[in-house]
Amino acid sequence: MSQDTISLTLEPRTVTGKAVKHLRSSGHIPAVIHDHGKDSVIVQADGVALLKVWRQAGKHHPIELTAGDQNFVALIKEAVFDPKKHLLTHVVFNAVDKNQKVDADIPVRPHYDEGNESSPAERAGLIVLTQLETVQVKAIATKLPDFLEYDAEKLVEIGDHVTVADLTIPEGVELITEVEHSMATVYEPSALAAANDAAGGDAEEEEAPAEGEEGEAGEEAAEGEGGEAKPESAEGDAPAKGDGEKPAAE
Repeated sequence: MSQDTISLTLEPRTVTGKAVKHLRSSGHIPAVIHDHGKDSVIVQADGVALLKVWRQAGKHHPIELTAGDQNFVALIKEAVFDPKKHLLTHVVFNAVDKNQKVDADIPVRPHYDEGNESSPAERAGLIVLTQLETVQVKAIATKLPDFLEYDAEKLVEIGDHVTVADLTIPEGVELITEVEHSMATVYEPSALAAANDAAGGDAEEEEAPAEGEEGEAGEEAAEGEGGEAKPESAEGDAPAKGDGEKPAAE
């Protein structure tokens, strides 16, 4: 777990609904804080500062929020992006209790031996296809890892694969994603290309949402649902909803 402290100062917000377009044009992004069943705190933040925090924290690193005279430790539950402009339009925070376990999606990445930048399979001209980029875990918020790694040196020949069971899990972190789930598999390039060509004829292009549609709908739904990060004692914990397109991590 990274010990870096990520903090953000938020301002009270009175503008809601479609009127937030004017808020965004002034360089501010609307946001909301859900706090364990209490009334949601409607806020806004400087767009540049909020995007920086999103890139640093993702949905797994606790953030120290200051909103007027209130202080929270929170995780980002959802970040909504404009589907065409790829601009951040709205953020939902979930306040968390430092002493209770929460669910979070943690990025996974390959680990290579010193001096290597790819797996043995890739160095031999084969292709490693990633099937899983995050896994869901349960841990005390301050002990959530920033990422989890697997030994990519195991990927040598066609058919080799790694599963969630191959991840190195820190003490105090519990896996929720099934351990049998495959994360990366080695393929022969020509076979993979043939499979892609065969599947291409059946693929249907999805219509992109109208500009601004996703942001407004996402905001209204998020601010009306009153959701929150569920502690370990809650029943029926569900995986967090996927966020919009995430910018590349800095």
